[in-house]
Amino acid sequence: MTPLTWLYVPGDRPHLVAKALTTGADVVVIDLEDAVAPDRKEYARQATAERLCERQPVPVHVRVNALDGPLAAADLTAVAALPGVCGLRLPKVTSPEQIIRVAEAAAPADGGAPPLHALLETALGIERAHAIASAHPALRGIALGETDLRADLGVREDTGLDWSRSRVVVAARAAGLAPPPQSVHPDIRDLDTLAASCAHGRTLGFLGRGALHPRQLPVIERAYLPTAREIEEAETIVKAAVTDQGAQALPDGTFIDAAVVAAAQRTLSLARRT
Repeated sequence: MTPLTWLYVPGDRPHLVAKALTTGADVVVIDLEDAVAPDRKEYARQATAERLCERQPVPVHVRVNALDGPLAAADLTAVAALPGVCGLRLPKVTSPEQIIRVAEAAAPADGGAPPLHALLETALGIERAHAIASAHPALRGIALGETDLRADLGVREDTGLDWSRSRVVVAARAAGLAPPPQSVHPDIRDLDTLAASCAHGRTLGFLGRGALHPRQLPVIERAYLPTAREIEEAETIVKAAVTDQGAQALPDGTFIDAAVVAAAQRTLSLARRT
């Protein structure tokens, strides 16, 4: 199933992790980094390892600590090979070499590394987006960390991040990766602004979004699922393509070709969540 919602939960709150697994989020991300106080890091790692020693009812990713810091190696050793881990999220990535090192260090003796997802949160990371996105076969996705990026760039208005957002979307697609999810919306109460932000992200090419609270999940899902009209239009295009596989104009004047048909097929696939 194509994931649209990625719910972050602090690794040092096992009761919240248990609740997160029942919220309907497509992916639960246990956070060992920003959401955990320094004096709780070791406990968060141990609690996460205990939880993920067996498979979970929904896919679970773990966001480890910064790769250039002293904690990441211990995080990777503790969780990378656990059966309940479906992916590792790597914060503040700035170079392809970091991805290669993690992929090699996290690979168990009898298999490959777990799927890796790089978070680009600095100007340098954005500048190297495509090199990072194509660094290693174990890398399955890239995404923005907008809070840190905003601070690094000194950006005050939200639109000031649009160039970086587009850069990451293009880099992901150029590397053959899935469209990236949007960064989390920090205000968990303002659902109207969240919905508007998701609509804007969709126009930029994002697919889905990180969340900080379960109440954000249905807003994100509604924003990214095709509307009834979009599904109807896509069905019309696909049916027309079956009859005539060449470029053509529909009765309403819409011109379609292979690229338009491929986009319509993606819409229908997303509507079915396949």
